[in-house]
Amino acid sequence: MNLAEKQVEITSQLAALKNGQDRLAFLVEKAKQHPPLAPAGRVDANLIPGCLAKLWFVPQLGDGKCFFACDSDSLVVKAIAGLLCEFYSGHAPAEILAHDPGFLAPLGITQHLTPNRRNALSKVWERIRQFAVAAEHRSPRRRGLGNDKQIAGPAAGAPIRP
Repeated sequence: MNLAEKQVEITSQLAALKNGQDRLAFLVEKAKQHPPLAPAGRVDANLIPGCLAKLWFVPQLGDGKCFFACDSDSLVVKAIAGLLCEFYSGHAPAEILAHDPGFLAPLGITQHLTPNRRNALSKVWERIRQFAVAAEHRSPRRRGLGNDKQIAGPAAGAPIRP
């Protein structure tokens, strides 16, 4: 399933719920079902700075596709970050870069978030985008590399512009 198809699926699934608050509650329930990151992923190098809650973000590249995992000590933050990680995981860098998460705004999810949690959502998208840019520049088509290269994500202290 490509990102356009995923967008239709997620949009229809969330739009079926009564309002933004119900949609956020649905995402929180979904986040409760996701297992926590392994201890190796819950390290300071994977923390996204500037969030009140601890938010760990782990990007990986395999077979030319990006994969993202996250965890947080806040279920709401885990839910919104997890939505983006789940949406973009398994897709090629070029497809990710061509498809921003703006389609989520009309669903009313962000209107029920505190400014700090909206900021966390922006930072996760920016990390996903930065990783996809780095992966695209190192893609096998461009450099003649093998298909299974790990690419480091942005440094934990790297400035992020939402």
